[in-house]
Amino acid sequence: MVTLPWENQTVVEFVLKGFSSIPELNIFLFMTFLVLNILIISGNTLIVLLVLFSSPLHTPMYFFLVNLSFLEMWYTSNIVPKMLLIILARRKTISVAGCLAQFYFFGSLAATECLLLAVMSYDRYLAICQPLHYPILMTGPFCIRLAASSWLCCFLLATITMAPLSRLTFCGPSEIDHFFCDFAPLVHLSCMDTSLTEMIAYATSSAVTLIPLLFITASYSCILAAILRIPSGTGRQKAFSTCSSHLTVVMVFYGTLIATYLVPSANSSQLLCKGFSLLYTILTPMFNPIIYSLRNRDIHEALKKCLSKKPGFLR
Repeated sequence: MVTLPWENQTVVEFVLKGFSSIPELNIFLFMTFLVLNILIISGNTLIVLLVLFSSPLHTPMYFFLVNLSFLEMWYTSNIVPKMLLIILARRKTISVAGCLAQFYFFGSLAATECLLLAVMSYDRYLAICQPLHYPILMTGPFCIRLAASSWLCCFLLATITMAPLSRLTFCGPSEIDHFFCDFAPLVHLSCMDTSLTEMIAYATSSAVTLIPLLFITASYSCILAAILRIPSGTGRQKAFSTCSSHLTVVMVFYGTLIATYLVPSANSSQLLCKGFSLLYTILTPMFNPIIYSLRNRDIHEALKKCLSKKPGFLR
């Protein structure tokens, strides 16, 4: 029996191959992702500052939007800096502990976004379908509990997946053909039985994606029915405009997840899979502040006021 070079050797670090299959594009990719990262941080920071410093935006909807923007900044910062490093660096390594930590935060934040989007759909449901009860139900303490529960639940749920994953032994090969530590390429490098780990990961990921999606679908079904019952066209347009931005974000987020994990087949190239992964790691966080800014009159007014009193805003 032939013994492979890496057998019986415990791996202490992985090699993230990133986009090394197209080295002639390294500088272009580095500059592109760097600019996109700056846009993501700048756009989401702007949203957070506008909401914090504009009293008209101190509403439940914008409170949840601040949570979403903060999440997008953290989400991107967990992946992009290391990706930029491995694009240019000769030594494209990451420790096993660092890789597991990156995946933990990636999974936790992705799950939190699913729950936050569901909470935001509930907020829109109450605002449109039960407007008289909305101020009574969506109080400040209740909004804080909803947001905190979303964060805490998902970070605790991610530990359920991390517990068996962290006990795996990696004997080689040590190359991960990806630009970050995703679950599938990571478990494939283990020399242990990963069936239990994969089953737990599938169950938890299905729960935090499908249940919120069903809740969002039910909420918007009620919202659509309520909007169609409004007699005037102007009233219908005004009601729909209050939830159109959130609905667009939901479609972009879940659309990119479906494109990443359902569209690529087993025969798809790894480069294509990386391209799909870029959709939700970079493009979605970049589009969210744009979507909420383009047709949002409240954001436009807050930005105009901040620009008109610029010295005081910067002081």
